[in-house]
Amino acid sequence: MMFLNFKKGLFAASVAASAFLSTGTAYAEDMVALLLPENVNPRWESQDAKFFIDAMKKYAPDVNVEIFNANNDTSAQQRQAEQALTQGAKVLVVISIDGESSAIIADNAKEAGVPTIAYDRMINSENTSFWIQADLEAMGFAQATHVIENTKDGDTLVLLKGSPTDPGAVSIHKGQLQALTPLFESGKRIMGYENWTQGWDPAIARRSMDQALTQLDNNVQGVVSSNDGNAGAAIASMEEQGMAGKVPVSGLDCTVQALQLMLLGKQTQCGWRPLADMADAAAQVSARIVAGEDYSDLATQTVKNGIGADVAYVPIGSYSAVGEDGVTYVIENDSSVTKDMVCEGVASETSFCKS
Repeated sequence: MMFLNFKKGLFAASVAASAFLSTGTAYAEDMVALLLPENVNPRWESQDAKFFIDAMKKYAPDVNVEIFNANNDTSAQQRQAEQALTQGAKVLVVISIDGESSAIIADNAKEAGVPTIAYDRMINSENTSFWIQADLEAMGFAQATHVIENTKDGDTLVLLKGSPTDPGAVSIHKGQLQALTPLFESGKRIMGYENWTQGWDPAIARRSMDQALTQLDNNVQGVVSSNDGNAGAAIASMEEQGMAGKVPVSGLDCTVQALQLMLLGKQTQCGWRPLADMADAAAQVSARIVAGEDYSDLATQTVKNGIGADVAYVPIGSYSAVGEDGVTYVIENDSSVTKDMVCEGVASETSFCKS
């Protein structure tokens, strides 16, 4: 297991207040919009949106929260942002589909005097006000390190990367390469196949893994997967070849399905972030903005986005979950996951679930 800078106390003073601060207190008609990217990954609606709504009820109970889901359509997300601004949104909390095209959202919001919070995925605009995320490079490094530690010299690896339009996927892969490149260059590990997964679509990841096994004649000893959807797809592909459970597979998000696969020994690692803390941070910033209050204390760092613009950054800790201990940690620390949820179906027959 690997623990990466996890801390419950998230905030410390460091950045100057944004020019977006408004005046007055929140009224019943005040609205904040949360723009989700898609519903392929269950976390957006079942975890992030739920946590954000709950946190807004705590910090700003009179503020209405509108949820939009673009279903992996960048044009739809831009239209939804325009709709939210037309409806009078005071803040846009955006989980972008594409870090480049979503800059239009932040730019249009700025013209309307509305700040944009980049949640999870960075938005490459000079008008991005906040970014809330864990250290994705560190999480990618942990994924690759896990696979390296569970393979040997000369083994062949497959890399199932995330969506090429997601800046977060690029950061994850950068972290993976920090661990892998020296071994690829020395020949201690062989990079047998790699592919991006447009829209983080597991169906695309499944086709990639099928292709990898075909091209490599099943000579695969490790899969560096950038998230749990890709991991599940890789495992399904290897299941048909009798390889599932014999090959280390990394992941990200620690979904219920991923935790079940970990108990079955088929997925061997997943990176976990406290999504409740991420949503809480976004809600705190949003509530302060709507109320016209200073929020300069709610970010501990300033980072540069893809176009070199400074963005106030709220860093969130992360944890590399491995084996039963990792499953236990996630269940104990993630309020959206219970042992009963994990111990369903085939997983219910594991020793973990029977204990």
